[in-house]
Amino acid sequence: MTTETAKLKPTFPAWSIGSTVRNALLWIFLILIAGLTLFPIVMAFLGSFKSNAELTGGATIFPEVWHFSNYAEVWEQAHFSTYTWNSLFISIVTTVGTLIVASMAAYAVDRLSFAGKSLYVAIQASTMFVSIGAVVLRPQFELMVKLQMHTSLWGVILIMVSGHAYIFFILLSFVKAIPKELDEAAMIDGCSKMWIYTRIIFPLLKPGLGVAALFTFRHAWNEYILPLVFTMSQPKLQTLTVGLAGLRYGIASAAQTHYMMAGACLSILPLLIVYVLANKSFMQVTSGSIKG
Repeated sequence: MTTETAKLKPTFPAWSIGSTVRNALLWIFLILIAGLTLFPIVMAFLGSFKSNAELTGGATIFPEVWHFSNYAEVWEQAHFSTYTWNSLFISIVTTVGTLIVASMAAYAVDRLSFAGKSLYVAIQASTMFVSIGAVVLRPQFELMVKLQMHTSLWGVILIMVSGHAYIFFILLSFVKAIPKELDEAAMIDGCSKMWIYTRIIFPLLKPGLGVAALFTFRHAWNEYILPLVFTMSQPKLQTLTVGLAGLRYGIASAAQTHYMMAGACLSILPLLIVYVLANKSFMQVTSGSIKG
């Protein structure tokens, strides 16, 4: 073999082969994780079109006969229209209230000086690491009884809005990223603190508000224990999670598994819609607000 022929012979660096193998293993791992994540959802979707006997038998993956009427029966006979409205009402109002309260608290902590600020932040942080759980349900209910809010969904909303510690810290990090020069320029023009918050800080918090709204809505939508306690004596105020659990037993104490599957698929739709809407804010940034 001549020297010129050796120069023309193609070579394959070892690093390129290793990189290809690593990428292939990474894709296999990601596809496996995605498959394990989507498998329960796909099975629930397929099960929502089966009859109760076929579903409990578990002999087939795809329905032998597609029962599209399961969704109509769940929506009408199982009162899912009422449950959906109650869940939407709680989730939307809780999300809006939490965003307003948490964003104002984040603005005050980062921009204002007041006594006890460090203590306030410490208390907020401590609530994130101490899980009290069902222990506080009784005092919360008794408090709502004294406020005469135990017979409506407003008591549930008030309790859920008050637990906004993790949303507060999310928005606090976004407020810290907003240059303080904007506040100073507005104050020179004679703007008040509230004007600065509503006209400058709040609009620039859109990326953080989108993330916080997604987390808050998901938490409020999936909440089960709190709405269950407050709606035990008022079935018309039950949410989707409580009503879905009630489908476990139907007429003559027979498990209505096919209805539960259809109801579960219906309950997923609002979360998907909220995610699609909030996902646009993930890529937004506050850079470029100042030129100079």
